[in-house]
Amino acid sequence: MKDHIEITRRSVLGTAAATLTLSAVFGGSADAAGGEVLHSAGAEPPVQRAPAYACDCHFHIYNSDFPAAANASIKPPDARVPDYLQLRKRLGLSRGAIVTPSTYGTDNSCTLDAIAQLGSSARGVAVVDTSVSDAELKHLHEHGIRGIRFNIARAGATTVEMIEPLARRVAGFGWHVQVHMPADAIVANAAILERLPVPVVFDHLGRIPQPEGKSHPAFAMIMWMLGKGKAWVKISGMYQDTKIGPPTYSDIGELAKAYIQHAPERVVWGSDWPHPTKGSFGVPNDALLFDLVAGWAGPESWKRMLVTNPETLYDFAKTA
Repeated sequence: MKDHIEITRRSVLGTAAATLTLSAVFGGSADAAGGEVLHSAGAEPPVQRAPAYACDCHFHIYNSDFPAAANASIKPPDARVPDYLQLRKRLGLSRGAIVTPSTYGTDNSCTLDAIAQLGSSARGVAVVDTSVSDAELKHLHEHGIRGIRFNIARAGATTVEMIEPLARRVAGFGWHVQVHMPADAIVANAAILERLPVPVVFDHLGRIPQPEGKSHPAFAMIMWMLGKGKAWVKISGMYQDTKIGPPTYSDIGELAKAYIQHAPERVVWGSDWPHPTKGSFGVPNDALLFDLVAGWAGPESWKRMLVTNPETLYDFAKTA
């Protein structure tokens, strides 16, 4: 891996211009508005108004200006920052955490470029392997990265064996380790995850399969880690494992409500836009999902999930 991620002069100039334009149009507003959004069904805004400084804690940016990894198994169409900002406007959001997708392997250039466009309203979660240098980790931190992701659900750039050594290396930055693992793999690797020196963030509700739901042993393990303050859970990607689907997603709702009630201070929400893995029900309606999670959480926990908790997890400026 390169010791330093270079952004070309062209992309820097383009980023600077885009930042001015996008900030003028979208900056800081918490007002939702209707309208069609690329890679999202429906056009209506959510019924539930987002609180000020609401954060989307899981989305991806795809930009064909940045080449996909040679072994990438998912190569979605472009989903660029201006496209995402239409979703931000529709949902009434103000902040976001961009996650480097498996498409780019350990090249975080696309994510760094997107953070630069969004400015202080964005943070990122990078993908690195054990060849990463200390200089590059420092560079990533200085440019908004606050965690590293291990996508074990899809073979690619990272492995389970890399989790513990890399967790030790990023602990000094105050980062977290984000894991996208099938539930069975979470159970199989419980000892590693429980002893990490950094918080563990479980993607997509821990990928608990249905109809097992809360009876799956991964659920009990995640609940234990939440209770001990060792973990966070992302209420995201609800459409991936549901057997019931829209409009209620009630099977996933039972998991989400259990996590939120058990540890409301350790749960965040993410859109998972542009939904690179859609599950059995096609492109989801993000406004519908937003309203469902708001209802599962209730007003007090919803504000924590969207504002207070992301400020802690991603090192945003405190608003209260």
